[in-house]
Amino acid sequence: MKLNTKLIHGGIDGDPHTGAVTVPIYQVSTYRQEGVGEHKGYEYSRTGNPTRFACEELIKDIEGGQRGFAFSSGMAAISAVVMLFEQGDHFIVGDDVYGGTYRVLSTVFNRFGIDVSFVDTSRINQVEDAINDKTKAVFLETPSNPLLKVSDIPAVADLCRAHGLKLIVDNTFMTPYWQNPLQLGADIVVHSATKYLGGHSDVVAGLVVVKDDESAERLHHIQNSTGGILGPQDAWLLIRGIKTLGVRMKAHEENTREIVNYLVSRTDIQAVFYPGLSDHPGHQVQQRQARGFGGMLSFDVGSAERAEQVLRKVKYFTLAESLGAVESLISVPAKMTHASIPPERRAELGISDGLIRISVGLEDSEDLIADLEQALA
Repeated sequence: MKLNTKLIHGGIDGDPHTGAVTVPIYQVSTYRQEGVGEHKGYEYSRTGNPTRFACEELIKDIEGGQRGFAFSSGMAAISAVVMLFEQGDHFIVGDDVYGGTYRVLSTVFNRFGIDVSFVDTSRINQVEDAINDKTKAVFLETPSNPLLKVSDIPAVADLCRAHGLKLIVDNTFMTPYWQNPLQLGADIVVHSATKYLGGHSDVVAGLVVVKDDESAERLHHIQNSTGGILGPQDAWLLIRGIKTLGVRMKAHEENTREIVNYLVSRTDIQAVFYPGLSDHPGHQVQQRQARGFGGMLSFDVGSAERAEQVLRKVKYFTLAESLGAVESLISVPAKMTHASIPPERRAELGISDGLIRISVGLEDSEDLIADLEQALA
């Protein structure tokens, strides 16, 4: 089955009981049992719900894993994955990572004995140098947020296998449409499904896919025990969003190319970060391991004052903390998505106060470029 077909017919296709072409919303908390322990596969909706299961089967199929899990948010998904590990374990994490991931690891899980080293995972030597006898996993985003650094998934996977480590990849920016980390050697893939997979700014969700039975059983135990599950209404919205993922991702990327070319042509932009640019660090790696470059870009306008001017003047770009929706979204990472990272650390990473991040939507590219033109004037 080809990917575009799998997006629509993967997982559980329709409802065999009624003939409905879409999976119903099972808005139910518990299930009647014929006898003690005699049920039809479901007993309590924290443990399992048919609508959520359909969503989990769909993401499992399109990521090519063994089992999928749906959570109430991307951070709930990441937190559940971290819970697979033990007190005293050490993680290697990308330094240019989503601020929420940095926050939960450095202010929550650190109190439970999870030690973290933040390194540039696009530089394989930095990953190798950070490994110690307590290291259990490498966690990376590629492309990263917000500087679009590209990490070589197969190379990091080889390194992890050599040292007996798990490789966890946040695939939010690329989605399974452009990139499949499990097929490249990763052990676990996570998504903030709030973003491209949902695609319409109307659902908050997180997804995890694992590729071995042991991890699947342990993660289901954690999901059931801690209860950060995705509700059936949101699971249904997510299934609906995934069905149009292919056509949306193509359109996102087409618009992004037009905007990137426009920004590169200007002399008053200090830098443009987009893996589709031939001079972008990691461009060739991205070409090898992904089928596209995505709809996210960042550019530096030189100062916080000018960045704020742009954000005040744009009309078609919505100032908001998210990405991956049909509408174009704009933000200043230093003051929004990455504000939880200390200023000195942001400076080290290159997340300047003049850095603007854009999630390119599905509006007409000419309108979007004209909007940026007048905002930058």
